[in-house]
Amino acid sequence: MIKVYKAEDRYEANHGWLRSKFSFSFAEYYDPTNLQFGPMCVLNDDIVQPTYGFGMHPHREMEIVSIVLKGYLQHEDTAGHRSKTTFGEIQRMSAGTGVYHSEMNPSQTEEVNFLQLWFLPDQAGLTPSYEKTTYSIENMKNQLLPVVTKHPKEDGIAHINQDLTIYLSTFEAKKEITFKQAPGRRVFLFVMDGTLTINHTETLENRDSARITETTSLILTANEQATFMLIDLP
Repeated sequence: MIKVYKAEDRYEANHGWLRSKFSFSFAEYYDPTNLQFGPMCVLNDDIVQPTYGFGMHPHREMEIVSIVLKGYLQHEDTAGHRSKTTFGEIQRMSAGTGVYHSEMNPSQTEEVNFLQLWFLPDQAGLTPSYEKTTYSIENMKNQLLPVVTKHPKEDGIAHINQDLTIYLSTFEAKKEITFKQAPGRRVFLFVMDGTLTINHTETLENRDSARITETTSLILTANEQATFMLIDLP
């Protein structure tokens, strides 16, 4: 089953310094029918103005992934980690038993746009951890590039404490591939730019998403150049 969620139907929060669109219930937006998809429970499309951001605040028992699309995101936490992330890099934090962190836009002039993803961990009581990895933008071209997974097999892929894999890709126009997975798993698709068709029937445009179940084979076709994220979930 393929269920498409249009970009314009996402909840929008505008706080001046922050413009955010929520794909799942978050903060002041609550929909009991839209709490999570498997272990995935947050996808926020955030734009933060220069010098602003999220000050020190706590998290626990959550796997948090940040994917920067434009600009820079500066991380700092009470475990002593401090780093700056941009396009071509992934930031993963396991909150575990509890950690405080901040996420700020360090630029004086440029806004930052990033995707904030939260997943439930596959076990409780983990020691908090943090990592930043770098992936090849060139290797996103016309293939699904794994950037986060539970068992990384090579450098440049972030580890996460959940049985999932996040892929990023940019397809040239008319490029088509087939993605296969085991029965009983889920797929979440999110288009950052362009137009993507699923199984020649459902079309996703800029910032549209799809939640896919009971489907072990997906034919993905770019009608025009398309940049997108695919998440293979339990």
